[in-house]
Amino acid sequence: MARMQWDDFDEGQKAGLIVATSTQVALAVSAWTDLAVRPAEEVRGSKAKWAAIIAINYVGPILYFTRGRVRS
Repeated sequence: MARMQWDDFDEGQKAGLIVATSTQVALAVSAWTDLAVRPAEEVRGSKAKWAAIIAINYVGPILYFTRGRVRS
């Protein structure tokens, strides 16, 4: 099976890919921004570990927001 190119997708598929990619980027950027400004005392574990975890598509940012931050 040949690899699909952008022009091989129909308009609905292209829109879905754009939405999925935009959502992933927005989640990752917001998580990395929060991690950067949050004091280390308010992060469970090391900031370096969470920065790497956030890079995992969808799962990483969601894990950071649900498990990585200390609730005040």
